Amino acid sequence: MKTAKEMNLIGCRRCTRVSPPGTEICPRCGGKINSRDPRSLQKVMAWWVLGVACYIPANLYTMLETKTLVSSSSSTIIGGAVEIAQYGSWGVAIIILLASAVIPIGKFIIILGLVIGVKRGPQISDDLRQKLYEVVEYIGRWSMIDVFVVAVLSSLVQLQTLVNISPGRASIFFALSVIFTMISAQSFDSRLIWDTGRKPAPDGTGESRDASSNAAPVTTAPGTAKEFTA
Repeated sequence: MKTAKEMNLIGCRRCTRVSPPGTEICPRCGGKINSRDPRSLQKVMAWWVLGVACYIPANLYTMLETKTLVSSSSSTIIGGAVEIAQYGSWGVAIIILLASAVIPIGKFIIILGLVIGVKRGPQISDDLRQKLYEVVEYIGRWSMIDVFVVAVLSSLVQLQTLVNISPGRASIFFALSVIFTMISAQSFDSRLIWDTGRKPAPDGTGESRDASSNAAPVTTAPGTAKEFTA
């Protein structure tokens, strides 16, 4: 399968229409067209570092603070999930753990893996890397479920002096981490995946290819020729 770049065409990232080289504005949607974003990886890593930096305090500070007439309590994201599980609500606890721990950490690992694959050469197929990128983009919006739960509880459970539930500092850091991670994923130019592809060979070793170079015969002796791929 050839890419638009290999066919000497430029694809629009907004509407996916291909145009001839030199086209700057997409004739279909009016978006700006460029063959590749030269600063894509720099922007991805900048937002990725901010997302990781905010995710750490999001798990250290309290996410929810509950105050009653006789006592007050606070819990972190993981601590709150553990307490919910101790009360028997395993389903809710698992959902919170998935949304607050498994999904964010998985997104960090996948985004970093995509960047390393572009820079140093991938060890998995192009199709799998493209699917991982699409998964990261799709599940990004669902990572805010913890913040939504805290917001709903804070707005509904306000019984004046009896019970008062308020969000902790962790909610701000967690929301920022989700936002920065989403921007990081959107900053990644997925077309770079196909430029640096390596498709695993049947024997388990990877066979790298360069989209911008083609096989050329190199004469090794009079009357004989051997093919090499740059």
